[in-house]
Amino acid sequence: MSRPGPFSAKPLSVLLSDVFSDAYAKQGFAARELVTRWADIAGAEIAAHSEPLKMQWPRPVEGQPQEPATLVLRVEGPMALEIQHSSDVILQRVNRFFGWSAVGRLALRQAPLSRRSRSAPRRAPDPKSVAKVAETLSAVEDEELRAALARLGAAIKRN
Repeated sequence: MSRPGPFSAKPLSVLLSDVFSDAYAKQGFAARELVTRWADIAGAEIAAHSEPLKMQWPRPVEGQPQEPATLVLRVEGPMALEIQHSSDVILQRVNRFFGWSAVGRLALRQAPLSRRSRSAPRRAPDPKSVAKVAETLSAVEDEELRAALARLGAAIKRN
């Protein structure tokens, strides 16, 4: 009897890829990257106050070229006017991402954003505490490893 080969763990994103693709397709998104990479596409300032909800594609008319879609954005209330004034820039960035004129206009929906706010990035440990920890690591010969361990030790002591 032969034994099965080794098991390899698959990332959850790979296992759920089809589930997410179907959910995004129902909202009119051909690819989920518009949602997942919104900050890269629209820019950090715009993405901090908006998120894509769906893309509305007009029904095709036989013999006519396909009309561009309407991108529906959820926008925090006070920033809606600013986002509206930036709509040309947003459209250019989105169409540049797709590589063709996929989106012709924006529609804004004022509502609180659904994503959680991200915590502020942690600051680097104090150089004095790093130097203090580095003094205790004289047994480590590799200079880069000693510096990395000193930063780690200082960060652990800080918390």
